[in-house]
Amino acid sequence: MIWEKLGETQPTVVKMLTNSLKKERLAHAYLFEGPRGSGKKEVAKALAKAFFCEEKNGVNPCLSCLNCKRIESGNHPDVHVIETEGSTIKVDQIRHLKKEFSFRGMESKRKVYLVEDAEKMSTGAANSILKFLEEPDGEALAILMTTQVHRILKTIISRSQVLTFLSLSPERLVKKLMEAGISETDARAVSQITFDLEEGIQLCQDNWIAQARNKVIQLIDDTIMRPKYAFITLQEGWMPFFKEKKDMQLGLDLLMIWYRDVLRYQVNQLEQIIYIDQETKLQEQSLKLSQRKLGQNLQAVMDAKRRLDANTAPQLLMEQLLLRLQEG
Repeated sequence: MIWEKLGETQPTVVKMLTNSLKKERLAHAYLFEGPRGSGKKEVAKALAKAFFCEEKNGVNPCLSCLNCKRIESGNHPDVHVIETEGSTIKVDQIRHLKKEFSFRGMESKRKVYLVEDAEKMSTGAANSILKFLEEPDGEALAILMTTQVHRILKTIISRSQVLTFLSLSPERLVKKLMEAGISETDARAVSQITFDLEEGIQLCQDNWIAQARNKVIQLIDDTIMRPKYAFITLQEGWMPFFKEKKDMQLGLDLLMIWYRDVLRYQVNQLEQIIYIDQETKLQEQSLKLSQRKLGQNLQAVMDAKRRLDANTAPQLLMEQLLLRLQEG
């Protein structure tokens, strides 16, 4: 059952939509707002299928009829998807859509349009789409999706039913990443960096996150066990790998996660550990480092993240961070 599955991650949204389907009282326009990777498009497609499916099981589309299959493949003649052209959704795209809607549905009286990244509509496009929201034509359903609801015209918000999608929990994200074939060690690391499933999968491509974890572990090992070599490791291992600013930020995030894991080990919160394959090292460091020193290390990494945002030279920033981490 598709709604049951979607309800695992977005129970409130699914309950509202399925109740409306049961009562046959769908709104003519919905605004799905929430972070990337929270399932807005999946729910939009499920709603479109339920809208068109003629063999529903209660509120659940059958997923096997022609309408369901064509919506899934993006080939349904009465389901229109509006995406950005370049960096915006242009007024000509909405005019073309309105022209399409001026004709009867090709196979029924019903029509659906999905607007992705609705906050990127130009002023002309946003004003143009208002006409449909104010004067819905026949059995038409509009679903607008956005990650930045504050950028949507208030007049559009007032004419739509707004449904708020929640971020995936770290536990749910780990599960979904593992279902996508990603190892638990990598999935746990990614779940602390992003709530976005798509971004999480991207971080794991080409083994990037696994290599990043190894760079962090190597640097920490050298900082503690071979302090004289730590700057060589920084120069030859860390800096060539974390070349871009965004990559450096992720490296610092992984460094911070390490020190939090050591703290978790000290207070016996073993079920919350992220570096699950490094328990021996975490245990050793939990015995060597005081909570005061761990707090200082975490503060040093946070300060480095802030300075990186302020465009401090990465090489200088990392050298100064190493000195702070090596202080007694």
